[in-house]
Amino acid sequence: MTIRKIKLGPIVLTVLFGALSLFFLLPLAWMMSAAAKTEKEVWTFPIQWIPEDWHFAENFRTVWMGDVSFGLFYMNSIKIALISTLATLIVSAMAGYALSKLEFTGKGLIFSAMMAFMMIPEQATLVPRYIMIKEMGLYDTHAALILMGMFSSYFTFLLRQFMIGVHNDLLEAAELDGAGFFRIFWSVMLPLSRPILATVGIIKFIWTWNDYQGPLIMLNSTNLYTIPLGMQFFKEEFGTTISVMMMASLAAIIPLLVLFLVLQKQVIQGISIGGVKG
Repeated sequence: MTIRKIKLGPIVLTVLFGALSLFFLLPLAWMMSAAAKTEKEVWTFPIQWIPEDWHFAENFRTVWMGDVSFGLFYMNSIKIALISTLATLIVSAMAGYALSKLEFTGKGLIFSAMMAFMMIPEQATLVPRYIMIKEMGLYDTHAALILMGMFSSYFTFLLRQFMIGVHNDLLEAAELDGAGFFRIFWSVMLPLSRPILATVGIIKFIWTWNDYQGPLIMLNSTNLYTIPLGMQFFKEEFGTTISVMMMASLAAIIPLLVLFLVLQKQVIQGISIGGVKG
């Protein structure tokens, strides 16, 4: 009978990381608990994680059916985040494909300039972008945020690095079969790049959803506000009512949680493959 040696290292690491995970989840658990409490229970110490008097329905109605149009802010964020993410995926994928697989004059210069632009802080270009949007007549529109968000040197770089690892034999075989440039890109390169596309899509969606600076500068009308601006607007109305604010915060992060839970496998695969091939 063979006796297997138990390695304590992996067990200790698993327990340690499990404890850290629970620690990092505590704020989320408290927010969910507070969203279902009365205001008095929120301030009770020690913390009552399970409310004695469930106030979830009342807080829900206050957030979604009150005078402040939180639902409108929600739809604005979904609209901008979805369109910006889709546009970024299309533009960055095409640019990444061109910089990784096509040969043309000035390719190296364009890539070097793109890398240089990545070093410039976003805040440094805020005023020029604001002036450009003003001159184009797009100020105080969602189109301004979508236009500013659809071009990304960072995501183009990520996709380029991934696509470099795709064997040219696959593309040459498709070309021999009579496929043109766009057919190869659409039918060969994009399916092979699905993991990194999922990663880029999730990161871009989260960035756009949480963006506060862009809407703050480019939007003026309350009915165009996104969730971050809406939360600030909501705070002026219910800033002292923590339970209602936690219900609004919980509603704001639900799409991000669902997105990650559905696509977490693709994200992890994209990061690991991109790290090896980059």
